[in-house]
Formats: sequence, C-alpha cells, structure tokens
Amino acid sequence: MTPNLHDLVDGRQHAVESCARTRRLIHDASLQESPGLGTGNFTSIHVSDVARLFHRYDRDVFDENIRTALGTAPLRFRLSKHMTSSGGQTASYGLKNRSRRRSFEISVSTTLLFQCFGGEDHRPITVAGVECTDRLEALQLITEHELVHLIEMLLWQSSSCSADRFQSIAWRFFGHRGHTHALITPRERALAKFGIKPGATVRFVANGTQHTGVVNRVTKRATVLVRNPKGVRYTDGRRYAKFYVPVELLESVTAKVAPS
Repeated sequence: MTPNLHDLVDGRQHAVESCARTRRLIHDASLQESPGLGTGNFTSIHVSDVARLFHRYDRDVFDENIRTALGTAPLRFRLSKHMTSSGGQTASYGLKNRSRRRSFEISVSTTLLFQCFGGEDHRPITVAGVECTDRLEALQLITEHELVHLIEMLLWQSSSCSADRFQSIAWRFFGHRGHTHALITPRERALAKFGIKPGATVRFVANGTQHTGVVNRVTKRATVLVRNPKGVRYTDGRRYAKFYVPVELLESVTAKVAPS
C-alpha cells in the first residue's frame, strides 16, 4: 500500500547521498525540459520553471503525495521582484474564512537570485545551509524549503522553519543544514561593491541637479533623504524630500556634509 503524505513524512530517514543525487538529477532535467533556462546560471526565468520544479520534486521525492494532499485546492507560483530579503515565501489563503476555498501560493525572489552568481560575488552563496554551485541550484534549494512549508500547512495547518519539526523534515528529505538563506541582498551588495549603507551621506544627480543626502534604506534602489523646506517632516523635526536612486549612481561622501 502506497503511504500517504503524513506517513511518508513521518517514515522517511535521511540519506545525504540520495538527497544530493536527486537534486543533481532534477537540476539536469530542468535544463533539458525548460525552453528558457539554458544554463545553470540562467539570465531569464518563467513562472512555469518553478511549477516544473514543484512537479519534479513531488514526483521524484514525494511520490506525488503533495498533489494528492492538495486535492482541489489551487496552488499558484509567483516570481517576485519586490522580495529583497527573503528568497521565497509560501502563503495559505482561506483557512480562517470558511466561505473561501483554501489555496496556496509559492513565491520566489528573482531579485535575490539575479543578485548572485554574476561573477562579482564576494562570498559563497548558501541556501538552507547548503553551498550552491549556480543560480538553478539556489532556486532548487529555495523550492525545497518552500515545499516543507507547504507540507506543514497541508498536514498541520501552520508552519515555522525555526521549529524542530520543520528542520527535521528538511534534513531528512533534502539534507538541509540550516533554515535560513545567505543570498546576497541588495543592501549587502550596495555595501560590498559601492560602500553604501543606511546612514551614509551620499551625492547624486537628479534632473540635472546635484543633491547631497542621507541613505535611509537600501532595497532594489536606495532611498535617499535630502533636506528640503517643502518636504515631509520626519521624526527628527526636519523636512526632507525623498529620492529613489540606483545605488551605482550614488557617490559616497567621506567627510560628513550637511544635506542641502
């Protein structure tokens, strides 16, 4: 008798060689089956590539038990340019609202994936405690991590990657050695490559005018606050105009210069 998802999750024992071999087989199959990836360090990706990974893992690792456990519940996949600190996210909808059918969504950060493996990485890239050889392997490890979240949501309604149960499943099925990802974030890249970080005084040109201001935040772009009597009042009692500037267009001001 084929075990259901709960029995499979409870009964699986860890085999590190099997985990690595399965990941490599899925890696190679993804490159063969995807019309757009091309190489492990792909430069473009479609949401169907994430969906294809899910189906591969469900078939090869979970004997299609995840799809069976989902039943009629929709599972959507999404690529996000706005996730700048988390490599992936799994969401469940409709559980508290009985009038809505339950559904799930797995999101992957394209911003973080494309920040890494570009030839300028200043440190190794690890996901779930496993060092990645290329962008596709990082995507696989993110997907594996999100699959554990999905499994916990299906079987136990909620999921926490810092809890023992999650880490046990991730270790036994995928050989994950941690539950956090060390992808290069825009903030880290800005500091490593350009010396830019929140609180830094910078110069930049906008609409033909040079401004000096203070970096308030770094995501895909830097948020720079420039003193302006017509600007918004902040908690320090001063008024600032807000600019969103690509980090590479900022010049760090070594000496402290009062924003103009």
